[in-house]
Amino acid sequence: MRFIISGGGTGGHIYPAIAIAEAIKKQMPEAEFLFIGAKGRMEMEKVPQAGYKIEGLWISGFQRKELWKNISLPFKILFSMIKVWGIISKFKPDAVIGVGGYASGVALKVAGWRKIPTLIHEQNSFAGKTNQLLAKSARKICVAYDGMERFFPADKLILTGNPVRQDILDISSKKEAGLKHYGFSADKKVIMVTGGSLGAKTINESIGNNLQQLADANVQIIWQVGKFYFETYSPMGAGIHAVKVLGFIDRMDLAYAAADLVIARAGALTISELCVSGKAAILIPSPNVAEDHQTANAMALVKKDAAVLVKDAEARETLVAKALELLSNDDRRKELETNIKKLAMPDASERIAKECLALKK
Repeated sequence: MRFIISGGGTGGHIYPAIAIAEAIKKQMPEAEFLFIGAKGRMEMEKVPQAGYKIEGLWISGFQRKELWKNISLPFKILFSMIKVWGIISKFKPDAVIGVGGYASGVALKVAGWRKIPTLIHEQNSFAGKTNQLLAKSARKICVAYDGMERFFPADKLILTGNPVRQDILDISSKKEAGLKHYGFSADKKVIMVTGGSLGAKTINESIGNNLQQLADANVQIIWQVGKFYFETYSPMGAGIHAVKVLGFIDRMDLAYAAADLVIARAGALTISELCVSGKAAILIPSPNVAEDHQTANAMALVKKDAAVLVKDAEARETLVAKALELLSNDDRRKELETNIKKLAMPDASERIAKECLALKK
């Protein structure tokens, strides 16, 4: 079979897309793949690094705050649809898989017109508008949360979970290696801080403004500030041995293994990784995402006592105090770890791959 996988924009879309391709290859080694992404976005770099071909579209999302920026959007959509039509004619896919992001809407819409079976993977607990619009023509819709019938036809839904990187599926034996990788001591607690691949301003300011307080509390910190903020925050950690300031975490498995507590945004991929790794977490949902879906993601865990939520607007004042409180309460952290582990779906990639392979023209 030949598959087109479309989507991207952030690591939360790209890494699951690659994981799905890898899982399909395990079940069908002769399968062929072509990715479709948006020019200038992360996928144009990360997908080739993973060994796959990718075509880029001149496409962007709808700008809700600055409406004048949407003037060129109809032309982008038209040109992208023409390009996708040509890509499909040349590659002749048996199925098209959409993982979210600017490019997936165009690719799956054209595939639907061409009567090619499509599958949507919705990663969040609040479905994106694009996926809701595509649901009518999709053959199957793989989801990561219960209760998605409010967005999609119930007869198309398959609960699969979100694919995660294979190296974090079992980190139980990597604690020592994780501490060594970061040059940390085994007798001090570790906080892993991540705002996603691009970074998160609120989280960075919350940590940066209280860095000395954390150092005085004998806490070791893996602090991923994101590529946009690295130059600003890297000097802050320069004189503190217990603080590792990173633009990007290249070994997420070792970071999770070393961590006693994780502070993070509530993106779908991050939450799935926290579930699989079984980590106590404080989630700060981003207020800058469509339909406030990160709050919905976080609340799905909070309602099951599997994570702690701190609002973005309150983080600068309360985040570090809440983190130190949790670090000092081993029983509470253990409770969170046990509850979040119950929500893990470590075989999500395999489940989605199975559904993809069942698609036929």
